[in-house]
Amino acid sequence: PPWPGKIVSPPKDLKKPRGKKCFFVKFFGTEDHAWIKVEQLKPYHPHKEEMIKINKGKRFQQAVDAVEEYLKKAKGKDQVRIFTNLCSLKDDPHFHHFLLSQSEKVRRLFAEMLIDFPTSSMEPITKRLKIIEEDTGSTSIQAADSTAINGSITPTDKRIGFLGLGLMGSGVVSNLLKMGHVVTVWNRTAEKVQSKCDLFIQEGARLGRTPAEVVSMCDITFSCVSDPKAARDLVLGPSGVLQGIRPGKCYVEMSTVDPETTIELAQVITSRGGRFLEAPVSGSQQLSNDGMLVIVAAGDRSVYEDCSSCFQAMGKTSFFIGEAGNAARMMLILNMVQGSFMATIAEGLTLAQATGQSQQTFLDILCQGQMASTFVDQKCQNILQGNFKPDYYLKHIQKDLRLAISMGDSVNHPTPMAAAANEVYKRAKALDQSDNDMSAVYRAYIH
Repeated sequence: PPWPGKIVSPPKDLKKPRGKKCFFVKFFGTEDHAWIKVEQLKPYHPHKEEMIKINKGKRFQQAVDAVEEYLKKAKGKDQVRIFTNLCSLKDDPHFHHFLLSQSEKVRRLFAEMLIDFPTSSMEPITKRLKIIEEDTGSTSIQAADSTAINGSITPTDKRIGFLGLGLMGSGVVSNLLKMGHVVTVWNRTAEKVQSKCDLFIQEGARLGRTPAEVVSMCDITFSCVSDPKAARDLVLGPSGVLQGIRPGKCYVEMSTVDPETTIELAQVITSRGGRFLEAPVSGSQQLSNDGMLVIVAAGDRSVYEDCSSCFQAMGKTSFFIGEAGNAARMMLILNMVQGSFMATIAEGLTLAQATGQSQQTFLDILCQGQMASTFVDQKCQNILQGNFKPDYYLKHIQKDLRLAISMGDSVNHPTPMAAAANEVYKRAKALDQSDNDMSAVYRAYIH
């Protein structure tokens, strides 16, 4: 979970872990130290309120008090000393990337202190990323860590289409536009996302009238819809994708569907001379907005390579795992594990309550152990606050569990844990929780 700390110089006899882009960090309140990956570091002030909302424990509040007290004292010479301590990191090849993720005010302060930081290297990223004014009056880059680190991305000159502006698709389109891609968008129910469409158009996107029109106008068209039926209808239905496919046109299926659907779509697209790639994503609405999705791709390797700048804009990493169908299989397994885990966490919280134990203490202990993760902390905090605003729809994780169980059946492989979890999600759906976040599976245990 997020925790306030500061970058410090490590002891001389302490070696940096191999292969990791990280800094040595001292944590306030605990006085612990650790090597932390550069993509996990965020400036304190812009993320302070978000961090406080996530963590409610007593020790965390003590840590926040400690950092606030430290900041009060860090004025004048002390403030200069803080930045001077960081000067020892100036030769680190990843330090410049970290600095690029900071506010312009901080970067200028470093430059004034004669740190060997080439100001010209700031230009490419500031040209491509949108600079916004914060309430504090300082400027910062409105982009995820991944886009800050990959700030030198040159957007492809290919025209991009995007079909489906739901929880995941909207964040993807936003990041494509921020990184300078030319994007044409379409959504099945335009009235539901009218405000999003208006915003995208203001940022330079075009609006297509039908999937066929978008595909015919674009070189690479992505789609991200809810389930196998929606994915098939989008391609095979009236004015669908298939009607716009011509030789050389690329179609990228990002929806989480079963491998049979993926293979069917690959066959019909390629039968018209099109090129096909499946690229489902692991993540949530927040990770989509932050450009931190994990992309799992399979199919036409050349399409994967053509999508390089798009994948860098929307995600923190991508994998290519062979022929069409493999990515669908892998994503169903990943979501099966995630859905089962979420149901187990909900079961633990309700059992704690039923046995007279503090749910908050359960969470505090959990987040200090081996299972500690942002996912666990955020989902549990949402449950304790009664906040089930969708970050990943409960109905979609239940769909993924169902498809994973069916996939297991097709190869005669048992999935008893997933089957049990699936029944709990089905009960939650019966309690009208379908359009809430997957963490609303908690309610299946209390009703």
